[in-house]
Amino acid sequence: MTTVRDSFHTRIGFILAAAGSAIGLGNIWGFPTQAANNGGGAFLFIYLIVTLLLALPALYSEMYIGNQTQKNPVGALQEACASKSAGLGKFAGLFGLMGAILMLSFYSIVAGWMLSHALAPIAEFFDFSSASQWLETSSLGRNIVFTPIFIVLTALIIFRGIHKGIERWSSRLMPALFVMLIGLIIYILQQPGASEGLEMYLVPDFSQITNPKLIISAMGQAFFSLSIGVGGMMVYGSYLKKGDNLGKLVVSITALDTLIAFLAGLLIIPALFVAQHNGLKVFDNGVLIGEGQLIFNILPNLFDAMGDVGIIVGLVFFSLMSMAALTSTLSSTEVPVSYLVEEKNMSRNSATLGVSVVVLIASMTLVAFFDPLFGMIITWVNTFQLPIMGLFYFIVVGWLWSRGNRLQQEAKRGDSLWITVWANYIRFVCPILLSIVFINVAFR
Repeated sequence: MTTVRDSFHTRIGFILAAAGSAIGLGNIWGFPTQAANNGGGAFLFIYLIVTLLLALPALYSEMYIGNQTQKNPVGALQEACASKSAGLGKFAGLFGLMGAILMLSFYSIVAGWMLSHALAPIAEFFDFSSASQWLETSSLGRNIVFTPIFIVLTALIIFRGIHKGIERWSSRLMPALFVMLIGLIIYILQQPGASEGLEMYLVPDFSQITNPKLIISAMGQAFFSLSIGVGGMMVYGSYLKKGDNLGKLVVSITALDTLIAFLAGLLIIPALFVAQHNGLKVFDNGVLIGEGQLIFNILPNLFDAMGDVGIIVGLVFFSLMSMAALTSTLSSTEVPVSYLVEEKNMSRNSATLGVSVVVLIASMTLVAFFDPLFGMIITWVNTFQLPIMGLFYFIVVGWLWSRGNRLQQEAKRGDSLWITVWANYIRFVCPILLSIVFINVAFR
């Protein structure tokens, strides 16, 4: 008996779920850090350009493979490469699945930090000062408690399936995330010092836009922020009806993702200058102090300096970060879950439980050997895993996929000038652009 695959029931539900996958800590945390370190407005200007040139077609290619094959990433790539090498496609799919597990292993730890920081203001409000300090202080014990909590939160939604789980919760979390982000921006922009950050962020210094480091950083951020390369977008595309106006959906997702990244910069960069105005040291020779840890070191101190209102602002900010993290872990978890359900005939509950246990073991291994492993895994995933898989998607759509590849077939027939241009852009230009990014990021 053929099992009917679960699917998204509404277009807006799909857009919010897919945008939620893309809109994670990379957007709200990573993008502002990159912008602050790379010229502010100049970085934003280049970021918008390379999002159109590279990130959007990369997202389209990944989702197109899943949508046309209607399979999980391993089965989809195996089918797409069947005419050349099905074995290569299966290996690439499993490689992406491994990347999803590795991403979840460190992402769950960082998401746990966000969750603990969200609870700290509540403890402070009820005068539990020691508990608040524990929640805000990095420690082995805190990681052991909050990493599993976040893995369980993700699993509880995945258990429910695509429509009742991912689609329904994304439709709740994403609007809440947007409202909270807007509210925080309005508040921060009214604080002393915010105008300096606003000027740095929105007024480009065009003398910097030819800086190779800035261009490479913007291209990398545009690519990574859309969650391309671990199969999450591919599996979401497979849950859409075949050929369901994919181009317009991809544009909508990219636009929403870019908007959230822009708004995140509008919040974080002025907030850094507000903190600096309040006497906190934020920059050292024009470079952010602590970079990745900045959000945990500077912003809590800024919120404390705000008095009672800072408790509310801190709660809202880190709740926002926790929501952003959760919407991203859903898609990465669905990658191995869909593989186990479709290729190994496991029930969704058993597959979700099994994947969650594997992620928990991997995360606890990183917690136990934090210093040597944590940074290494992040570097591997972001610097090698994602660009390699993104490049492979372009090669599959442009070169390896023959039977069932409607895009290239329609381009060869010359049915539409637009389709011909788009197909050849993916086939020739995108692999070259992404290769340049990968080589420069890997060897700079």
